[in-house]
Amino acid sequence: MATPIIMPKFGQMTEESVIVEWRKTEGDKVVKGDILFTVETDKSVMDVESFFEGTLVKIVVPAGVSVPVQSTVGFIGQPGEAIPTVEAPKPAPPKPELIGRAVPSAPPPTPTAGTRTAEAAIPTTTPAMFRISPRAVALVRDAAIDPTKITGSGPQGRIVEKDVRAYLDAQGYDQLRITPSAKELARKEDIDILTLRRGDKRITVGDVERAIAEKPKPMSKIRQIIGQRLTQSVVTQPHFFVTVSVDMTDLVVLRARLKEAGAPYTVTDFISQAVVLALKEFPDVNSTTDGKTIRWHSRVHLGVAVSLEQGLVVPAIRGADEMTLAELSTASKAMAEKARAGKLAPDEMSGSTFTISNMGMLNVENFTAIINTGEAAILAVSSTLPQPVVHDGQVVVRQIMKMTLSSDHRIVDGALAARFINAIKAKLEDVELWKRLMA
Repeated sequence: MATPIIMPKFGQMTEESVIVEWRKTEGDKVVKGDILFTVETDKSVMDVESFFEGTLVKIVVPAGVSVPVQSTVGFIGQPGEAIPTVEAPKPAPPKPELIGRAVPSAPPPTPTAGTRTAEAAIPTTTPAMFRISPRAVALVRDAAIDPTKITGSGPQGRIVEKDVRAYLDAQGYDQLRITPSAKELARKEDIDILTLRRGDKRITVGDVERAIAEKPKPMSKIRQIIGQRLTQSVVTQPHFFVTVSVDMTDLVVLRARLKEAGAPYTVTDFISQAVVLALKEFPDVNSTTDGKTIRWHSRVHLGVAVSLEQGLVVPAIRGADEMTLAELSTASKAMAEKARAGKLAPDEMSGSTFTISNMGMLNVENFTAIINTGEAAILAVSSTLPQPVVHDGQVVVRQIMKMTLSSDHRIVDGALAARFINAIKAKLEDVELWKRLMA
């Protein structure tokens, strides 16, 4: 009998995943280690490899479907081998909404008791009370318009053919200049042709394509989860902000020399090390809370935000407090590369005790960051920019970088936040410290 392919559980909190793409098709040969499909969890996009050899004899769950963990999504076996009957998980039903442009093109199903035979089936995406006759549906589809704007005169407000014709006349539909290809595309993509009119100008394919590009698109699972968690943080964690300006001039010079010598440290590396050292001096900042209790962490698990095309992820560098600058640099680069390749393991994206969000490479003067849910604070790092400042009693141009600490006032008060961020500033401005650390 064929062997089932089970959707893995990628993390303790992961309850379901979405199959983004099947990398194999039914009938393809499969060996151990082959990538079967790609999934999107609430944290990242990952490849799922095969633990078996054989042929992909059945795909149970197609791409685009959200699947509970431990569900059977397919089978590997031999051609002709018996395949157990498994019901594919059904996608969650969409929330009721107006029909918009989703007019049914297929014939209505067989009426059940109590349903008028003259009424078309109500699409699953429409309110239960929306009623439209089959002839009206046909006319609506031919005209490529939105029927929800039409007032029905039939029983219980049902839209009938004469209502559609009256609506088209009132809208001056016959005076519209529409290219046949534009009308066909609008019909295919459920675009209301009446929303595209621009005076007496002809409606073309280009107009329809712009309307298609503007149609609402579902948020990815990652973006949904990011939104939920950041909203939770803003609502439940009382944020306050402290900003300082750091003179990075001497450190920039030192970094350039190190790079020439074959040690390509990034600014983030120095900031990360400075944060770790400051957290050792101010251990209360290295705490997390569930809203009822505060837990201090003896180890520093440093979260460094990485921006990806599909959203922001925060891999955690565990045990950063025991790493040298070189080790921290290596670990940071490895985590960023894995994040961009979608190879982060679930436990590498959780458990951070303090987070850094660095937008220095994006030419921003200052910004604030939202605290990673549960943590005491997050450090927002801006770009290093040449600015006129007073240095040794004279106005000179120096390389200045602003940092803003967002703190949870339940854990960190103003004085502690000020001392902590100024400790980071002092370390970044102390070039002799870095020379000693690298000696």
